[in-house]
Amino acid sequence: MANGANAAILYRPEGFETTGPRLMGRQAAGEGFLKGFVQHADVERLYCYTPRREQAEHFHAAVRDSGNTRPVKWLNEADPRSPAEAGTLYLPDPSISQHAWRRRRVDQRAYSITGITHTTASAGAMDWIAGLQLSPAQEWDALICTSTVVKQTVDFVLDAQAEFLRARLGAQHFPRPQLPVIPLGIDTASFTPDAALRAQGRKALGIEEDDIVVLFVGRLSFHAKAHPLPMYLGLERVARTMPGRKIHLLQAGWFANEFIEKAFKSGAAQFCPSVRCEFVDGRDAVARQQAWQAADIFSSLSDNIQETYGLAPVEAMAAGLPSVVTDWNGYRDTIRNGIDGIRVPTMMPPPGWAEDLADRHANQIDNYDHYCGFTSQFVAVDPEVCAASYARLINDPALRRQMGEAARQRAVSHFDWRVVIAQYQHLWAELAERRRGAPESAPRIAGQPAQPTRADPYRAFASYATSTLAPNDTIALLPGATPQLFDAVASSALIAFAKAVNPPIPEMHRLLESMKDGERTLAQLAQDWPPETRSWRARSLLWLAKLGLVRIKKG
Repeated sequence: MANGANAAILYRPEGFETTGPRLMGRQAAGEGFLKGFVQHADVERLYCYTPRREQAEHFHAAVRDSGNTRPVKWLNEADPRSPAEAGTLYLPDPSISQHAWRRRRVDQRAYSITGITHTTASAGAMDWIAGLQLSPAQEWDALICTSTVVKQTVDFVLDAQAEFLRARLGAQHFPRPQLPVIPLGIDTASFTPDAALRAQGRKALGIEEDDIVVLFVGRLSFHAKAHPLPMYLGLERVARTMPGRKIHLLQAGWFANEFIEKAFKSGAAQFCPSVRCEFVDGRDAVARQQAWQAADIFSSLSDNIQETYGLAPVEAMAAGLPSVVTDWNGYRDTIRNGIDGIRVPTMMPPPGWAEDLADRHANQIDNYDHYCGFTSQFVAVDPEVCAASYARLINDPALRRQMGEAARQRAVSHFDWRVVIAQYQHLWAELAERRRGAPESAPRIAGQPAQPTRADPYRAFASYATSTLAPNDTIALLPGATPQLFDAVASSALIAFAKAVNPPIPEMHRLLESMKDGERTLAQLAQDWPPETRSWRARSLLWLAKLGLVRIKKG
């Protein structure tokens, strides 16, 4: 019987599927996580946390397609208490603060919250991270960092925010969630090298047996992923020294627009004319598999602050390919230099040399794409070192095999979802233990709003109305106030637009019936109401007054 730590998954379909026209890394990661969780999590049931039942049905279909046979339970997102049943709320992004504020409305020890980093360079991601210092995130929550350097960035933002709050407010205590480093995972079995598939893929792509194929997989975006120029220049220098050797460069991905497509294709023609450059639609699963199987070497020379981890190098490892990648960000945690591949050094300006770029982005002079693109322009990747790295692998088949085999073994032992999901469950169990004994940060004070900027509107705007409903106010039906009249009025588009928060119609019928015997005070009516329903039931009296069905007289 399954007995592992579990989590309610915050589910938005677009974040967990790769069938849309725009394939992003976070979507590939989300889809992979869901499949990996279904296949490897040691749990008795799955929990889907969404605001609408149709989204839960979509979740049910998605996990069924991934082989799930366990029960699936929908936890209604309208109830901030509901994740307590699972023990942990899993977010596919870093938005811990938002959900910590919601949890504070009910019980901060009710469950743990875990988020995960994807890009950390966007304004939204930075604000989410900095906001942890101002939110009621607890020691039993966690922001999962997908690489060592991502954790360093998160620590930098949190430390800088803490220093500001210390100087501004004299604050001394800065609690923060756990920041474990857990990699993204992949299904390594789906990338297993296969000689027959290799032959089929190379034939389909018009590649001869002795040709060398260098493969890039990922978004084809020079401004937000990896600038192709160092790859083009490096391969061109190698190709010129080997006039009798045919070198292919396969770039498998997708272009965001025609301008970017033209820039890539014209750039390839201009900077590496001696290399046969081909572009493959990376959104096509068959074409993508052909490219993986046909390749001899994988290359990704990322130079962009948008990149935090990089799934493609791990997929290349699982495919048994040696890699030429930049010594950049998450690539350091995956590709071991000289063992699984070669990491090309990178260089950027020292701290303090780009305040103008930060200012332009902060003030929306530059959007996020431009910010990433402008920043990457000043990150150097040496084409000479790239060329030497490509030449070393092209000229040494035995080294390619040795590195490819080492890469494959490392992918299976470290990055398969079987291993990664076990790390998630271990984390969730550890957080549950912390939740039982760690001190609570910012416990809620009775009578104060759970979140100052998102207070009960009737508290925040209490001075707007002439008066507020009180226990000794009297309520009486107006002539003709029947359930039938209520139905007629409530069905109007002027009223029905708020049906998501309006009280249930059968309850309103019962309330009208209970008032037939004459005038009663709010306190008298509330005697028969279960405590957990008193707020909305009392609120419904004002609704009836608005509909012209009851009269309320101040006591």
